[in-house]
Parts: sequence; C-alpha cells; structure tokens
Amino acid sequence: MMASPRAKLLAIMALFAAPVVASFLAYHFLRPAPTANYGELLLPPATVSGAEFERVGGGRFRFEALRGKWLLVASDSGTCPEACRDKLLLMRQVRLMLGRNAARLERVFVADDVNPLDPAALAPFEGTVAITPPRGLALPLEAVNDRAHVYVVDPHGNVMMRFPAQAEPRRMLKDLERLLKASQIG
Repeated sequence: MMASPRAKLLAIMALFAAPVVASFLAYHFLRPAPTANYGELLLPPATVSGAEFERVGGGRFRFEALRGKWLLVASDSGTCPEACRDKLLLMRQVRLMLGRNAARLERVFVADDVNPLDPAALAPFEGTVAITPPRGLALPLEAVNDRAHVYVVDPHGNVMMRFPAQAEPRRMLKDLERLLKASQIG
C-alpha cells in the first residue's frame, strides 16, 4: 500500500523538526550540572608578568625563576594590613593542607605599592617569596596587582584561575588537589 503524498510530506517535516524539538526539550528540562570548581577559571589564561621585581632582602626576581612549579600569587600593600596577613595565612594553610604535594606549590606575595615591606608582618609566613616592583614600574591590573583575589599560575607561567581574597580554604584545596592530580608537571 502506497503512502499518500500528504503523509510523505508530514514524515519529512517531522524528520527535520525532530532535532529542534529535542534541543528545546533538552535545554529546558535536562540542565547540565554546574561546574565542580570553586575558583574562577580565567579564559583565555594570561601569561604571568615578565617584569623584573626586587626580592625583599635584596636580589632580582622574575617569575620565570619558578617555572615548572604551581604558584599562588597574592598582592597587597607593603605595610601588609590585616587583609594582607589573612591572604598570606590562607596561602600558607592551603599549601600545608596539600600534604605530600606541598612541594609542588610555591607562594608569591607582591607588594604592589611604594610602601616598604614590613619584615615583621612577613616573618610568620616563611617560605613565601616576597617581591616588590622596581621604582617607576606601574603594574597593570593582573595577578601581580589585584588585591581582591589570590591567583593560581600553572607551571608554564599561565595565570589560569583565581579565588576570592577571603576564600574558603577547604574548597580552594579541592580545586588545587584536582589540578595537581591532573597535571604531570610541576
């Protein structure tokens, strides 16, 4: 028995309408799960500053010197007010919570203003690389000049994630553990 031309036309229309109907239903009723990460992924990742900085206590520093390591980077005033000390404490706690992977992560603090760094404020955070920009260098708004966030730099020198300055250490730890587990470098 032959199908009528009208039935053939309806079958062809249904064939072409099926993907549209399926996408509509999927969009409205099958929502994807939210991302599992706590930190904000920065897309596209930017390269960390190539500028030459001065180390506290003397000497020059470039981020290239820590290439091959994961970095947590925070910036604040050289006088290191309470918010600054909270960021340094957060970075130290998260690094310690990494356990055997702690050696894969370095901490860098950038004094992003002209105030000299207070050695007494930095003393409890031994192991943190403390740097200042050379006189006359205006820092762009990025990982080395953003007091509202703590940044993650991958072993290739890409700034790829950021956390709020008052981040939750446990959630931050979960993100870092995932990154270190997935990474064969650093």
